[in-house]
Amino acid sequence: MRVPFRLLLAVLFAALVAGCGFQLRGTLSGNLPYKTMYIALPETADVNIWLQRYIKASGSTEILDEPTGAEAIFQQLGDSRQKTILSVNAQGRVREYRLQLNYRFQVTNQKGQVLVPPNEVSLSRDITFDDSNVLAKDLEEGLLWRDMNNDLVNQIMRRLSLTKPKNPNQQEDD
Repeated sequence: MRVPFRLLLAVLFAALVAGCGFQLRGTLSGNLPYKTMYIALPETADVNIWLQRYIKASGSTEILDEPTGAEAIFQQLGDSRQKTILSVNAQGRVREYRLQLNYRFQVTNQKGQVLVPPNEVSLSRDITFDDSNVLAKDLEEGLLWRDMNNDLVNQIMRRLSLTKPKNPNQQEDD
């Protein structure tokens, strides 16, 4: 029985990639170091909805409805979203906008001790603008904001999964 060369090459490549430790980045790769977590945000906040989806997808952390009994409490420190003019044409009409999102957060325990120090995520996207396609550009802007929210939550999850939480019982060095 003869094995096709392409199949042999594909198996060899797969073995090589698996042997080097390569792993696709995904939502399941971000296991959090907490058993239970409370997200101190309104239920309808986009960040809360997306965070809950990602944490539930990881499967290692349970999200609680109350802060009592939570090993970690996610707190939003700041959320600013700006739309600024990036460039104008010869007639003085806007050609491009810049969408900016700055988000600050920290993780504490029930006693108020900081487990993960304040982190800031800054994102920006540029969007062209055309007076004749206002509705289409408005829809495009909404999709960019949604994409930025998704990217924000991905970065938060990566930072939470990679950050070694401080031991709250250990005294800090001054």
